[in-house]
Amino acid sequence: MRISIVIPARNEQLGLAPLLPRLRTLYPDAELIVVNDGSEDDTAAVARGAGATVVSHPYPKGNGAAIKSGARAATGDVLVFMDGDGQHDPADIASLLTPVAQGYDMVVGARSGRSSQASMARWSANTLYNRLASWMVNRRIDDLTSGFRAVSRRKFLSFLYLLPNGFSYPTTSTMAFFRAGYSVGFVPISVEQRVGKSHISPLRDGVRFFLIIFKIGTLYSPLKVYFPLSVLLAGLGLANYLLGAFGSGLLRFSNMSSLLLLAGLVVFFIGLIAEQLTNLQYKDIDHDLD
Repeated sequence: MRISIVIPARNEQLGLAPLLPRLRTLYPDAELIVVNDGSEDDTAAVARGAGATVVSHPYPKGNGAAIKSGARAATGDVLVFMDGDGQHDPADIASLLTPVAQGYDMVVGARSGRSSQASMARWSANTLYNRLASWMVNRRIDDLTSGFRAVSRRKFLSFLYLLPNGFSYPTTSTMAFFRAGYSVGFVPISVEQRVGKSHISPLRDGVRFFLIIFKIGTLYSPLKVYFPLSVLLAGLGLANYLLGAFGSGLLRFSNMSSLLLLAGLVVFFIGLIAEQLTNLQYKDIDHDLD
């Protein structure tokens, strides 16, 4: 089993300097790839000095774009994605690879506890994502957004067209693997304080992370999200109608009850269409892997 370790990096010279030599010591036969995402420091020079293959972007394209570039450049059977800021312990890679060798298609390093998250807001958001995703797939998901993971390169490449260029690539890839029926596992990992400055903007990326909630549904089973919403709207419309009927004694639909019932019907049909579109997204996956 050949391993390619892919590290997306933007201005991470301080984190890469101690990380790459340790990776080389622990995994001397692994392919090391650092994707220099338009860095303004010596990220590329540090990576080359440590013997890593460097893939450079002429300007910052985003974490997801760096992951895609690294996956395309890799030659190993298994891809290991990890951050270059010192948060991920290279020793944990062995824990990710063990389930892969046992037949798992993707293994995610799961952070646990409040102390493993950068802030209370981040921990709360990730907890919400995990619970929503667990409900969608009917299986416990310990960490939906962790960027530390090992995955079958052949299967990961088939989903590249789904991955965004921003920070939500872990969510997209995890839900896509579940939707395609692949085996996804989780192992606990330790997380250290990052070296350098985070590239996540609370204002800009906060909106993007909020949209992850909707992406979770659309990537797996849209109808599972839209159907309860349509029932809720229709139920409110019916309740409004009954309250009006009992109050006035007139059996007629008010504007509000009609609007709510119509909204419930529209949302239901949107869910049906979204479900079919999701099926079309995945219909050629198995064919492409043959």
